[in-house]
Formats: sequence, structure tokens, C-alpha cells
Amino acid sequence: MVESAARAGARVADEFFRTDIEVETKDGKTDVVTHADRDAQREVIEVVRESFPEDAIVGEEEDELKEVPGRGPVWVIDPIDGTNNYVRDIPLWATSVAAVEDGEAVAAANVLPALGDTYVSNAEGVWVNGDPVSVSEEDDPEAFTVSPTVWWAFADRDEYAGICEGVVERFGDMRRFGSAQVTLSMVAASQLEATVTNVETHPWDTVAGVHMIRRAGGRVTDIEGDEWTPESTGLVASNDTRHEEVLAAARRAIE
Repeated sequence: MVESAARAGARVADEFFRTDIEVETKDGKTDVVTHADRDAQREVIEVVRESFPEDAIVGEEEDELKEVPGRGPVWVIDPIDGTNNYVRDIPLWATSVAAVEDGEAVAAANVLPALGDTYVSNAEGVWVNGDPVSVSEEDDPEAFTVSPTVWWAFADRDEYAGICEGVVERFGDMRRFGSAQVTLSMVAASQLEATVTNVETHPWDTVAGVHMIRRAGGRVTDIEGDEWTPESTGLVASNDTRHEEVLAAARRAIE
């Protein structure tokens, strides 16, 4: 169900990609939204409601819940994760759907229609385009590629600079992709060794990708090293061969 719902929303979003779509702003000049975000979310919800009419919905857009309830079945939706990429015609964005039961994710899908890639996870493992994947086995920090993720408020760019410094001091390379779900998916699929942020995150930006990393053999904590939950501050995800060093890089933001 997570995959079919994510694919349905992705098809709607993809119809408007690289078109002359009107762009609105929300909480900041780089926090953008379009009618494609809202239309895609409605499509995902419609697919979910066909089979699960009473389940709770957590969604980025409109009046859906904004926090994950601790009890019962919940669907966590981001219709376009990476809207700032989307409106700039950059193909790094995803439609994300996670199924949650009693506060724990049980399945997830991140569909990247502009790239033709679909990441799916459940209790059995993680797949990309139908092929099983797992986190990177790399344990040499000089061979790591690490991505800072989830954008910082303009007044907090010193924290972003601190994380970047922490990464480049310790690891071989650094990337930033502009979509948390894409980035988390890439860690799960061994395309990156780690991703870090110290800011508070939203469940639609994180829950699906965190499930994928854990099912793929990786580790996800908050910035203090405790197990990550949707209520955590910060998110540090890695292939778990050098997690303490990744944590040290992330903590440069708050030193």
C-alpha cells in the first residue's frame, strides 16, 4: 500500500514538474509550496482512504495532523519532499509515504519519479527498483561521503557551518541534496555513508527514510546519540561503522 499510494502522488506531482507552475512561500523565502504539493497529497490520501478510511493522516500540507500519534495506525505523507528542487527543475525530489503502527514505522516508500527510482522498505528489508539493498560497509572515514540535511534558518547558518566543518575535518567528501527523504534513502541504499542535522525535523521529512535505514542495517540517533524518534532534536544517520565520529561532526553545530 505505501508504494502504490506514493506512486499515485508522484504521478500527480510529476505532471507539473518543469512546467510554469506558480510558486508560493510559507515560513521563509526558501520554504516554498505549489498546488502540485497539495494535489499530490490529496491523491495519496485518496488512495489510502480507499482501504483504510479511519486511519489517521500526518501530512505536510493543508489541515492534516502535524505530529505522529503514539497509538493506532497512521500514514505519514510528504507529497513533494524537496519542493525547492522541484520548482528549480532539479530532479532530486520524492513523494514519501510511511505506514506507522503505535508510533513505530512498519513500511515506507520514497518515489523519485523524475529519476525513475523507487525506494521501498518493510519488515523484510529494503529495495530500490525491486533490487534488495543495504547500507554501505565502508569503515574508512577518508572514504565516507556525508550529507548535511534539513535546511537551517538564516539566523542559524553558523550551525550549518559548524556541521560542514565537522564533516570535512573527518570524512572524505560531503554532499547536500535539498531533500531529506532522498538523502535518507541514499544512506539506506549505500549511496552515502551518513547524513546529519542538529535541527528539529518534521515527521514527513524523516519517518520513511529512517525506517529504510534501520531496515537496511544502519543506525539513526538524535544528536546526543540516543535512539531517534519523531520527537527528537537532530538526526544522525549512518551505516553504523563510524557512528560516533558522525555524531562528533554533527555536534560541531552546538559546540
